[in-house]
Amino acid sequence: MDRELYGREAVLEPAGLTARLTGLTPYSFTPVPYEHPDDPPVTVFTGGRGMGKTALLKQIRNAYRGGTPLALLDCAHIEPPADHGPGWNPLTGALAELAVQLAPRIHSAKPVQFPRLSLGLVAVASIGWSQEDDERARRDLQRLGPVLATVDATKGAAATWVTKVLAKLAASAAESTAPLAGLLAEATVETVLEEVFGRFQQKSDAWYGSYRNAGGRGKAGLQQLAIDFEQGGRRRTEAEDFLVGALVEDLGRAYTGLTRRGTRRGRPLVLLDNAHLPLGRRLVEPLLRERATGRRDQIVVMASSRVRDHAGLRHATRLRLPETAHRAPCPRGADITSGILAVELTPLSPAHTQRAFDRHDPAGRTPAELARAAHRLTGGRPLGVTLLSRAAGQAPARLRPTLTPGALLDLTVELREDTPPRPVAATLLGELLPGLRPDPLAVLAAAHDEDSARTLARTRLRGESPDGDLVLRVRDLLHADDWPSGPRHFVGDPLLRALLLHRLRFHDADHPAYTAWRAVHETLHGLYGPDPGPYRLHQDLALGRTEDAVTRLRLDFPQPDITGWLGRLTFIASAPHPREQHRAAADPRRAVALGQDVPELPPGVEEDAAELHLCLRRLLHAVWLLTDPLALPDDDVVERMAHELRQLSGRHRTGSSPLWDAATHWPKDIRAWRDLTVPPGSEDGA
Repeated sequence: MDRELYGREAVLEPAGLTARLTGLTPYSFTPVPYEHPDDPPVTVFTGGRGMGKTALLKQIRNAYRGGTPLALLDCAHIEPPADHGPGWNPLTGALAELAVQLAPRIHSAKPVQFPRLSLGLVAVASIGWSQEDDERARRDLQRLGPVLATVDATKGAAATWVTKVLAKLAASAAESTAPLAGLLAEATVETVLEEVFGRFQQKSDAWYGSYRNAGGRGKAGLQQLAIDFEQGGRRRTEAEDFLVGALVEDLGRAYTGLTRRGTRRGRPLVLLDNAHLPLGRRLVEPLLRERATGRRDQIVVMASSRVRDHAGLRHATRLRLPETAHRAPCPRGADITSGILAVELTPLSPAHTQRAFDRHDPAGRTPAELARAAHRLTGGRPLGVTLLSRAAGQAPARLRPTLTPGALLDLTVELREDTPPRPVAATLLGELLPGLRPDPLAVLAAAHDEDSARTLARTRLRGESPDGDLVLRVRDLLHADDWPSGPRHFVGDPLLRALLLHRLRFHDADHPAYTAWRAVHETLHGLYGPDPGPYRLHQDLALGRTEDAVTRLRLDFPQPDITGWLGRLTFIASAPHPREQHRAAADPRRAVALGQDVPELPPGVEEDAAELHLCLRRLLHAVWLLTDPLALPDDDVVERMAHELRQLSGRHRTGSSPLWDAATHWPKDIRAWRDLTVPPGSEDGA
């Protein structure tokens, strides 16, 4: 079933990128002019996890299914058949799967046949056979039945040809007990040609006459292909490249060969998910090499890559997704990778996020700012937007008016009607970090840099990495998935960090102790002691202790560098809040920021410093609340923050201007969903 893909109109519109490359509009298959009539580029959508690459490829498949030959292959999930012979590897398995998907009849056109690819796969399948183990040969041949069925559905699906192949093999290799790749390949190919191929396909083997050492003889080429595949190394790579060429040739013949001209419209479409993996390159690079030599084909390849700076994209033309809406130039240079158009998937806009929330909450029963706050938390990452908007729509009615981004993470969400609801935070984290154990990462997410992460690894994660530095290993794993690094956080992405810290606090359900959370932050607190510097005070706030931070801000306030003081304030207040899960009451920081919670002053505070101390306490809590990505903005708190900054401006002897500017610009930053600017107003130029 289709789902709305917000912000991907440049790809899926009637005049969008896919339509201009395939020559067909989505769904209706109306002809449109080709943008690249003679040399379509390989289009690679780039973006990290959760950016919607897989969803986009699936939507393209849905939009063009039945209108043109089409296949969708995930290069990360080519499952090996049980007890396969040495003639199977991920590439041959992928080619067989592509052929089976591309073959079916489409609107007003015959099925696509793959005789050349079938012969090549049959030849390499034979390299592990011997007379003493005809059962392996039988299994390998039966697995090729679906590919051979593209040539003749009736004969390919029957078992009689398998029996005749085995009989021919027994006669050809009667004296052999070891695999003889060339001899067995010839006997297999001959029987397949006789028993499966009709008269129009029985000369398909001639295409292999151009293979190495074939001398124009097709069967000799297939023999050599099997020998090279068995040899491995560079020779196997040459054989695999030729098999890719066989698929391209068969697909091209369906358009220009025996099929009457004019019966096919548009171009065939091959969709490759996770093409940054080695299998993706092994499928795409032979195609690019042939195109670079001037041999043209009309296959539209659209792929995804989780890595933007992949070596296979080194000379690609790079565009951002919105730039491809009407035109996508891709000039070809000398390097083969210049035939690639790398399209960076951009985050969803706030307007797209609002549409997603409106779709799931059409009555508007959630807070008006919730969608924008969710956009800030997710950074517009489509996976996060989709899951949080769905959770908001499914939230119990009593909770909807008080929902915050943090409260959304605490909910469960029903993804399918036939499965029970799942925790939002854990589900999202599992999608963003598949295959990784989240608990060690949750500990390291509290760190600011590699050194503090290494302290946590040494004290809290003993035994997690017996084979090397855990911190470097995690750093490289995050980098491999294209997660950004940050100057003040070991885990740089705000959404990923928020999810990991959510797990650190709540996963062991030990309320009210929160043992893991407290142990991790106490470790960091000790690392930065005993001097109450910004990093130590940051950890104090994460532990729910604020008085030392207020005291330090008060003592440092008279210093002349008030801009540096503002920077320290914002850093201390960027600490994660040790909030309570499923809390229905208002955020406790709000009452403090508004002066509704007046504590006793610390011992030794003189009367003339008491007013300053309380003012800074209110300011700290206001900044802490207003910059928290898990909270909603609050106009009353914004106004109170501005008021406190103006009051402080009048108290400071030399730094009144930066404080006054902060009172002016920080409310603008909050309302524009920006980080607080230091110096105030420095980023927006106001």
